[in-house]
Amino acid sequence: MLASTHLVKGNLGFEIPKRRVLPRFSEVRQRSLTLNRSLCIQSGSTCSGLSSGDVSMGAGLVRATNGVQTAIRSSFKSRSIKAQASGGDIEDLTPINPQEKSSGTVLPFVGVACLGAILFGYHLGVVNGALEYLAKDLGIAENTVLQGWVVSTLLAGATVGSFTGGSLADKFGRTRTFQLDAIPLIIGAILTATAQSVQTMIIGRLLAGIGIGISSAIVPLYISEISPTEIRGALGSINQLFICIGILAALVAGLPLAGNPQWWRTMFGIAAVPSILLALGMTFSPESPRWLYQQGKLPEAEKAIRTLYGKERVADVMHELRNAGQGSTEPEAGWFDLFSSRYWKVVSVGAALFLFQQLAGINAVVYYSTAVFRSAGIASDVAASALVGASNVFGTAIASSLMDRQGRKSLLMTSFAGMAASMLLLSLSFTWKVLAPYSGTLAVVGTVLYVLSFSLGAGPVPALLLPEIFASRIRAKAVALSLGTHWISNFVIGLYFLSVVNKFGISSVYLGFAGVCALAVLYIAGNVVETKGRSLEEIELALNPTT
Repeated sequence: MLASTHLVKGNLGFEIPKRRVLPRFSEVRQRSLTLNRSLCIQSGSTCSGLSSGDVSMGAGLVRATNGVQTAIRSSFKSRSIKAQASGGDIEDLTPINPQEKSSGTVLPFVGVACLGAILFGYHLGVVNGALEYLAKDLGIAENTVLQGWVVSTLLAGATVGSFTGGSLADKFGRTRTFQLDAIPLIIGAILTATAQSVQTMIIGRLLAGIGIGISSAIVPLYISEISPTEIRGALGSINQLFICIGILAALVAGLPLAGNPQWWRTMFGIAAVPSILLALGMTFSPESPRWLYQQGKLPEAEKAIRTLYGKERVADVMHELRNAGQGSTEPEAGWFDLFSSRYWKVVSVGAALFLFQQLAGINAVVYYSTAVFRSAGIASDVAASALVGASNVFGTAIASSLMDRQGRKSLLMTSFAGMAASMLLLSLSFTWKVLAPYSGTLAVVGTVLYVLSFSLGAGPVPALLLPEIFASRIRAKAVALSLGTHWISNFVIGLYFLSVVNKFGISSVYLGFAGVCALAVLYIAGNVVETKGRSLEEIELALNPTT
């Protein structure tokens, strides 16, 4: 594929190459894509009504069948990405290569990676039902401080793991890092299941936290790097689906507790099973072709491409990797490189998206959802969780179908705008006397609309978008840094949220969350670029030209 290029200044301050692609004669023909998408469910802590300490990462279900790997692009009518230029101009960037029908397969390997997402959700949710019973067994029923340590140690471990995951993925590769990640996950599950003291339980939770922290960084990274461009958004949302499945699995696993108080040990021990399957599954999964190429392992990269996309795509994908400058003489990026003038602007976008996600108040809404629903006459906690979960299912079903059509940026802006309006409604329902007769109903409506809006973009998009906008040289570490921001902010908010509510009142806090959501809309409009329909190499050329 021949291309001519000239440069314009992009809105992130980078020189964006404008590519005019001249297709080879053999590529001038129409190709077709069959892609069936199904239902998606999105939430983090919102899936099962978890407390404010839980992570609010979205969950999305996409079932791609009958030609998930049958990829297209028309040679005459290419898709384009519009990047907002600093001068207000809109830049059209056309794809590098059309793609032929693929004989490879991606979905099974995405499924193996998502075992890490299941464990992510399961370890977050398992303690909620089991805490009362394990506290009695370990003699800490009257010690709320130690109970808090049992819960929050997981978040502390996850923070450490999220930063560690990037370095491990760069050094050992994506699949080997998954296998290493299984070690603390398995040991953590065994220790928590067999704990005879609170100290052992805390150590087990810390190890499990390190494991899910690593998973939170490498699952979206691996999926984005092995997914075909046309369905990367759809497959990326599967990661979010399995987080929710893990949380719901923990909820279901707790049902026998009432009849068998010792069942909590089985609940924690079950987590070892998907951890073992993850390690075994990654033995047969292909390494990321992009990482292999970056390491100069060209034969292995070609083999991985054949497995994932079919032999028909090897030449085109390798051509894109060469064009992106991967495998160049540049040394592997260090942590300080993330803060260099070359990369800091795009890295700051990633960290900011997760910061806005947490500061927008998702955990607060979930924390108070039970009380809100009771004020409207819904006394059942199960019914409240079901209503919140249904909102997530519906919202993510819409988001999944639009992810590769409307794009990531528009969904993010729509999501945060809806969250701002919902937070404003919630705040007013608690304060306006004229609304007092309808306060219960309005509070429920505001809660459902908020969760629905969150599931449209703020939940699923950040973890999908970040591996797309980061250059291959910094991708693993930049994703890890952004996820670290997520875990730290989640921990701090969970620690101080109730104190802030007691001092200022829930209505004022909700109003503050509405303001954060409005700021997020403005920030996204000015700093986030659209990535739909673009290969990772094309996005890298646009945002991170070699200097």
